[in-house]
This record gives sequence, C-alpha cells and structure tokens, in this order.
Amino acid sequence: MGGGAAAAAGMGRAALATLLSCLLVALPLRCAGQTNLKSPQDIQVYVVNTNFTLRWNYTGNDTNVTFSAEYQWFRNTETNETEWKELPGCQNVTHMECDFSSAITEYYDTHHVRIRAERREEVSPWSSIFEIIPYFIAQIGPPGIELQSTNGAIKIKVSPPEANQVRKMWISHLDFKYNLVIWENSSNAEFRSQSIFPTDIIDDLAPDTTYCLKVQATLPLDLKEGLFSPIRCVKTTRKVNDLFCATNVSVLALNMKFHLHWNNRYKQHVSYNVQYLTGYLKKLYDDYSVKWLNVPGCENITDTQCSFSSIITTVSGFYYLRVQAMSEYNTSCLSNEVKVDPLRTNEIGPPDVKVDISDVLLHIQISPPGGSESEVMRDHYDLSYRVLYWKNSSNNEEEIKMKEIKQTIGTVSDLTPSALYCVKVQAFSEFYNKSSRYSKEKCIRTPGDEIFPLVILATFVIALITVLLVATLLVFALYQVYAKMKYVFFPSCQPPLNIEGFGGQLFSSPYMSTIEEPIANFSIIETVITEEVNQIDFKDYKHSKQSSRDSGNYSNDDDTSGSKVSEEMLEKEIV
Repeated sequence: MGGGAAAAAGMGRAALATLLSCLLVALPLRCAGQTNLKSPQDIQVYVVNTNFTLRWNYTGNDTNVTFSAEYQWFRNTETNETEWKELPGCQNVTHMECDFSSAITEYYDTHHVRIRAERREEVSPWSSIFEIIPYFIAQIGPPGIELQSTNGAIKIKVSPPEANQVRKMWISHLDFKYNLVIWENSSNAEFRSQSIFPTDIIDDLAPDTTYCLKVQATLPLDLKEGLFSPIRCVKTTRKVNDLFCATNVSVLALNMKFHLHWNNRYKQHVSYNVQYLTGYLKKLYDDYSVKWLNVPGCENITDTQCSFSSIITTVSGFYYLRVQAMSEYNTSCLSNEVKVDPLRTNEIGPPDVKVDISDVLLHIQISPPGGSESEVMRDHYDLSYRVLYWKNSSNNEEEIKMKEIKQTIGTVSDLTPSALYCVKVQAFSEFYNKSSRYSKEKCIRTPGDEIFPLVILATFVIALITVLLVATLLVFALYQVYAKMKYVFFPSCQPPLNIEGFGGQLFSSPYMSTIEEPIANFSIIETVITEEVNQIDFKDYKHSKQSSRDSGNYSNDDDTSGSKVSEEMLEKEIV
C-alpha cells in the first residue's frame, strides 16, 4: 500500500508539472502536444501595385499544418493602441503564402502583420511582427504594350501599370517614365535601351528583321523602378524611300534665333511644310498624330530652310519639328522628327566689346550676346565672361592674361605707357556647359611717358590754384567780419572839442540803439557893460559868440558852470 501511494503521488506531481508548463506557453489554449509546433520564420510582404502577398518559411516536420495571420492597422500614428484582427485571405492556408490585397486600403498608414502554425487545436507561438507602410515597399507593375510594324519602323503604344483598375497605388499616370529595351532576335543580339513616350515610333531598324522588346515604367521622383513587361517580338518591313522626302533635318540656333535646315535630293518641283508639336502632348496617352501644326511663314515653301523662332513661346518646355514634302503629283512624305529644347539647343554667340583708356586703367565694356533686346540670353543663362588681354608688340612671347568676370564692365591695371593693348571676350554659362566664340579683337594704345608728367603737373597746378582761391576768399571774408566788429564796438572817430565836455557821456555809435535823451531849452543872459567906450565892440563879439553857439549842439541847464566862467574871463579881457 505504501509503494502504491508513493507511485500515485509521483504521477500527480508529474501531471501538475506538465499542466504548469502548458499554462506558461499558451494560457488560453489547450496544451496537449503544443511543443511540437514551431513558429513561422522569414516573414516577408510583397507589394506590386495594389496586390499584397504574405510569404514565410516553416522549418517544422509536422504534417497537416495550416497557417493563420493577423494584422494591426495604425490609423493614428500618435497612439499604438489597436487590436489585432484576422487577416482576410490568410486564414487556415496550407501553402506558405497568401494574398491579402482586400484587407489594405490605406497605402500610407503603418500596418503590423504576424502569423502562426496550427494543427487542429494545437497552435504555435506567434511569429515576429513584420511592419509595413505599403507605398514605400510597393513595386511598380509591368505596363501594357501594343506593337505595330510600319514603313521600316515599329510603332509602340504603352498603357500605364494600373490601367482599368479602380484601386490605384500610383495616383498620376503622367508621372511615369518608360524605358525600352530592344534587341534583334538572334544569337548575337545587342541590347539597346532608350526612353520612350506612351505613344512613340522606334526607327533606325534593319528591314525584314525580327526585333524583341520589353518596357519598364519608372517614377524618377520617388526613385522607383518597375517590373518589365512581358517580352514581345515583331518583324519590321521595308521602308519606302521617296526621293522628294526631306533628309538630314537639323536645327541651327544662335542667340535664340532658330532655323530648321534640310536637304533635297529631288530634282523636280517640290514644296515643303514645316510642322511642330508641343512636347507635353507626347506625354499624354492620347494619339497626338492629328495635333501637329504648321509653322507660320514655313508653309508651301521651296527653300530648304526656314525660321521657326515665332513658335518658341517658352524656354521651359520643348518642341518637335518635322518637314512634310509634297511632290508635283500631290503625294507627301514626312521626314524624321527633331527635338528642340530651347536653352540646350541654342548656341551662345560672341559678345560685343568696347575699350577705353582712362589714366592708367584699361576699361572694358561688354554687350551680352544677342544685344540689349535678348532678355532670354541675359536672364536664363546667367552668363559670365572670360576676358583675354595682351600687349601687342613685335615680341611674340608676350604673355596673354585672362580674367573672369560676372559684370559687363571690367578694368585692367598695370599697363605699360606707349603700348598697344588688345582685348577679346568670350561669354559662357557654367550651368548649361556652353560657351561662345571669342569676340573680335579690340586694340587701344596707352599714353606715352612724356604725357604722364604733364598730366601730373597740370593736376598739381590746378589743385594749387584752387587752394589759393579758396584761401583768398576765406581771408577776405574774415577781414570784413573783423572790420565790422571793430567799427561797431571800437569806433575810431572822436566827438568835436566844443561838445566834448557836455554831459560827460560816451559818443554813441550809429549802429547801436540808444535811449532818446530829452533836450531842454535854455537862454543866454547877456551882461550889460556900462562902459560906453567898449559897448559896441562887446555887443559885436557877443553876437558872434551867440551865433557860433546857435550853430552847434546845446547843453543842458544843469551844466552851466563852464559857460559862466567863460563869460567872466571874457569880461576881464575887455576891461
């Protein structure tokens, strides 16, 4: 009994240990046999356009295993609280991949995906979480293509990767660029790559030759390259070469003046129409063959050149031109197309240069290419100028010096007197990697040695005379001010002696305001002398004295002492 009880106790402890281990692994699930299922590994999500595929690896040797996946959708990036949901299309699958395209509708939101293995009621632990933002991992799908062999060339029409689909990963089909790879269907084929438009013509092909090609869509701004289309092959035909067709079509452009040139092999009468197409029309998926327009002034002409500057209305776009030849039998032929990108096709002409001498400096004035009216040359090319100058002498070893300037005015110093200096200028644009021819040489002679001392002497004399004149005027002005002040405050004139003693006041200046003094009337008292002998003489003398006093200024009544003394002295002399 004791041994049986011990055995029963041991079995109970083993069962308890198994139960605890099961609870630790997966509490909400049944634990019978669970340790035999491994978690899926190497989780990957592949996105092509709006097609989502989940793939994984399973290293277990278990049979009858299925797989189920869950996902989280983080609509709000500020919170991580979201519940796990079953991933549609990825429940109880037997293969190691599943399509869950229907579950994802927001391509810029963050999503989490996890997967586990299942066998009846047994489940494995969840795999590691795989995080995706669909747009960033999506690949561009292959575009559709249609081919047509015509007149020795291949006409190709490309449809965008998500054509005729309701849900789209790529919003604007106009942002797509297309790369073409074409090769001859032979054992020693050479691959040729080129960019094409949605509707384009591939020429320069051998006649009666089978060519194979494939097309890839790209989004350059997003640095995305798509999958190539399935390979398609087509055989070319022979090209019909009409003698009256325009050949060797080329563009000559100088200072934004554009001319189209071509050759004529036909000896009979033939007329031409120059046609153009605005470049953006080729980016559209519509047929642009009916949108070509005639260049004004280039209709029904017989010359093999024509100016088309009038159609260049913007420098930011590009244009296509071709020549339509019409024979005397009313048949027509179209030349090859040429592309015109105004700022890159145009060539920069040489600038105009003027030179002048001022003292010991050589002044260079530059007129931009195209003249003052060519605003495009001045505004869009951001021109700089390369100036070459040298001393033109019999010594051929004279060094040619160079300086680069941004302005249209420059100077050269350190010149030799009585020497002939020559200058030529080249305009260039670093951004467009373009440069003009050098301008015509302009030469000018510097003044001789004997002239420079005269110039210096004349300058010194003129400066000296100017200083002397200014100093003279200044001294004269100061003297006048001094004289006026002296005359006002320190007058040099004195009052007459006969009025010097009256009042005892200073003589007032006519330039200074004074208080008007009252004038008192006074009378002269004559002394009667009884002596008859001298009466007549005394009266005559006193009359003359009175007359002299009446002719002068009178004194005040208060000051009479001086006059009385004078009369007494006079009477004594008479007696």
